[in-house]
Amino acid sequence: MQNQYFVDGSHLSKEALAKKHRLETDPSYRKNHMEYLPGMERIESDICGQVIAQMKSYDASAYTEREVRTALEHEICSPEDFKALLSPAAEPFLEKMAERARLETSRHFGNTVYVFTPLYIANYCENYCVYCGFNCYNHIRRMKLSMEQIEHEMQVIAESGMEEILILTGESRTKSDIDYIGEACKLARRYFRMTGLEIYPVNTEEYRYLHECGADYVTVFQETYDSDTYEKLHLLGHKRVWPYRFDAQERALRGGMRGVAFSALLGLSDFRKDALASALHVYYLQRKYPHAEMSLSCPRLRPIINNDKINPLDVHEKQLCQILCAYRIFLPYAGITVSSRESARFRDGIVKIAATKVSAGVSTGIGDHESKYGGKENGQAGGDEQFEIDDNRSLTEMYGDITAQGLQPVLNDYLYV
Repeated sequence: MQNQYFVDGSHLSKEALAKKHRLETDPSYRKNHMEYLPGMERIESDICGQVIAQMKSYDASAYTEREVRTALEHEICSPEDFKALLSPAAEPFLEKMAERARLETSRHFGNTVYVFTPLYIANYCENYCVYCGFNCYNHIRRMKLSMEQIEHEMQVIAESGMEEILILTGESRTKSDIDYIGEACKLARRYFRMTGLEIYPVNTEEYRYLHECGADYVTVFQETYDSDTYEKLHLLGHKRVWPYRFDAQERALRGGMRGVAFSALLGLSDFRKDALASALHVYYLQRKYPHAEMSLSCPRLRPIINNDKINPLDVHEKQLCQILCAYRIFLPYAGITVSSRESARFRDGIVKIAATKVSAGVSTGIGDHESKYGGKENGQAGGDEQFEIDDNRSLTEMYGDITAQGLQPVLNDYLYV
């Protein structure tokens, strides 16, 4: 696993290089990934146990074509049906799954496709996640936008017509503290109808503060639900604490957030088990918090700077389509986002079947929206990107392509009174 996710360390001091090497090779040197660190809030919840028990017992190879047919015949898809639809036995039924998924999408979302854009405001990170371009040992250009720079980026994005923004940071409380993120949310409220956050997990009261500042929903990638694999990939930092990350969405809902989003990064571990756990995480929280809006993303591992060896592990477009169709059949009311990690061709196809939300005008770098949106260069060197994207379409291009398929692009469906 370490060689698969090798990150260049040629820039490091001898001491830092020695620590990095020891983290990679000596598990006893790493902190227990199941133990909370000081300041991390514990909540009493039964969700984690239910999800992980079912994931661990899942044997995808045990399902048959008969069980897949039965699952597709059921009007309501049970967790057991969902397991069958994720299995290799369901691959010959992909067309039938797509037909069923298209029906469910049309029934609950009409012909609409929501469009948003991400805004990275900082790429400093205190974690060593060996697959991520922002990790603290990766030699990249680091940058944190000032409030003036954030507002300028937001102005550029808003002028394109975008009404929903997702604010992202690297996972560093030191460089991107809660007050800094809160001020960014307050700025976003001036320019956008909806603001999402994809930041490091925080405590309930911190989520409450960010909601009061203007944040509507929170996205947290669990990365992988397999805690043993998680331990090998997250070697240092607060992100290493697996259970604190798992409960992040529930803390966000307790803190008043209107919605939460879930994801595993497919390709880090057994993608079928990770897809199962992601959906079950939504399934159980839906029953506990029926008022909340919930959605799923389905990203695959992408190449990062200083590492050309990163590729999705056996997760090809056919498997990705199967997962998305199974998600839609199992969770008919959940939103499904397909990011710019995927190709324009794939995204154009999947929005007609299962996906309900796409990004446009995307940059995963820091401070470069003006040049990305066709404006003049601002003369500042931006921070490096977190990962490579595949679909570079602007909002105008995305809007036109969605409309050309007979679908209705939606920039916002909320009115604030």
